[in-house]
Amino acid sequence: MNMRHLLRGVPLAKYLVAGLLLVAWPQGSEAAPVGEDGLHKQDWFSITFRDIADDIAAARDENKRLVMIFEQRGCIYCAKMHTDLLSDPEVSDYIKENFKVVQYNMFGDEEVIDLDGDVLSEKTAARKWGYVFTPTIVFLPEEAPEDGKSAAEAAVATMPGAFGKWTFLNMFRWVNEKGYETDEHFQKYHARIIRQLQEEGRLGQ
Repeated sequence: MNMRHLLRGVPLAKYLVAGLLLVAWPQGSEAAPVGEDGLHKQDWFSITFRDIADDIAAARDENKRLVMIFEQRGCIYCAKMHTDLLSDPEVSDYIKENFKVVQYNMFGDEEVIDLDGDVLSEKTAARKWGYVFTPTIVFLPEEAPEDGKSAAEAAVATMPGAFGKWTFLNMFRWVNEKGYETDEHFQKYHARIIRQLQEEGRLGQ
């Protein structure tokens, strides 16, 4: 994969180092049930009309942040995310408490209304925003911008690909703590949390 195509049109700081895409996955328990579209369905995912500005506002009304997760049928890394990460109470409880999650099918036909007003399908939205990996997790700002930006341009962070538990969870924590507004890059934040986990003897769980 040519990473230039992945990053085109999106600030580099919003993406993680591509080398982290390959990780050793822990053995998980069970995945959420699979829907007719072939995607795993968490019962706490939000079902919306995919009007992104409205979803941002709805999340804010719940004192949460909006997250979009792009998946596709047959994606083994999506399945691993559900089986090994979203089935972990430490991960899922934190996300449920702080984020409103809306699932997108990278090749789906459901209507999407972008922040700039474009009416798209899920698959044309994915193309417009340059998302090529599944899962791709997109973190939106607390308020919808009024400057005509698309969802991809407005996103405060984007996590493309598959990761292990602590990278995955720490990204949600970093966004929730508004690390993107500070001088502590995610990688430094993540390293600091890993050191704390090592000191606590929690790594390897």
